[in-house]
Amino acid sequence: MEEGNKVFNNLLDQYKHMGLPTDLIDEYTDFTIFNLKDAMHQRIPFKSPVHRLNFFVFVFIKNGFGVYSVDEQTVSLQPNTVYFTNPGHYRSYEWTAIDEVYLITMSESFLKENVHADIFEEFPFLLAETFPGRVVNPDLFSEFERLYLQIHAEYIGKSLYRTRIIANLFVVLLLKIKGCFWLDYNPIYEGNRSSLIVKNFKRLLEKHYRDLSDGKVERAFRVQEYADAQNLHPNYLSTVIKTKTGKPVGTWITEKTISEAKSLLQNSSISIKEIAYRLGFAELAHFSNYFKKHTDISPVQFRKNGKPPIS
Repeated sequence: MEEGNKVFNNLLDQYKHMGLPTDLIDEYTDFTIFNLKDAMHQRIPFKSPVHRLNFFVFVFIKNGFGVYSVDEQTVSLQPNTVYFTNPGHYRSYEWTAIDEVYLITMSESFLKENVHADIFEEFPFLLAETFPGRVVNPDLFSEFERLYLQIHAEYIGKSLYRTRIIANLFVVLLLKIKGCFWLDYNPIYEGNRSSLIVKNFKRLLEKHYRDLSDGKVERAFRVQEYADAQNLHPNYLSTVIKTKTGKPVGTWITEKTISEAKSLLQNSSISIKEIAYRLGFAELAHFSNYFKKHTDISPVQFRKNGKPPIS
């Protein structure tokens, strides 16, 4: 696998691949926090290869310098900078100096299980297409610092309630970030709905159904396969698509299936049984029921009349 296509599901795997020390990472939880200086002090300057991450990253730079690239954006890393990235982007970074730079990473499952089951509804900015980093005034950065240092103290501690305390403190940190940067954020309007994940999903959806109708593939993709194509967790893909477009992945797939079925029924002479097979239905009856459920007309009637009956 080429470096640019290398995907890491957690920080431990990423650091092992890059030859960085892993002793600061708890391999038994999907949450990490530490000062990058403690992990990289012998490797500065350090430049990473291009890669993709399947987890969330928050960085708080009290004193450090470098450059960070996300997709086609390049961000200057300097003191008093706050930034985060979410899964799916191509990224690389170069650190030229690190004194105090705190890194926090967590998985989507950690957020949903320990912070909030509807985490993306309460904090929709977590799905932002890009967050180029904000340089804040020293007083505001000190407020963030107090929070992430508390989280770090719990992370290295032995409390019976360690995970719950970390999760609750992290909610406070998210609320602070939301209040400072994202009060009016609505992801459905961001970038004219042109997030890379959405664009890639739509492109694959079109290609796959074109291949289905041409008989080049034999089975319709499930959500898992659309997620695998972008190295994303299916729940995360579903959340992004629903949030960005207003429609769940399942609705996109259903609408595309019906659209292709109508086109084949009207514009080809192949049998309805063959159309059902091409669209991934093992049984003609299943296809007929599915088509009628979504159009109020059977495939036979649609081929004959081209439209549903007037009620």
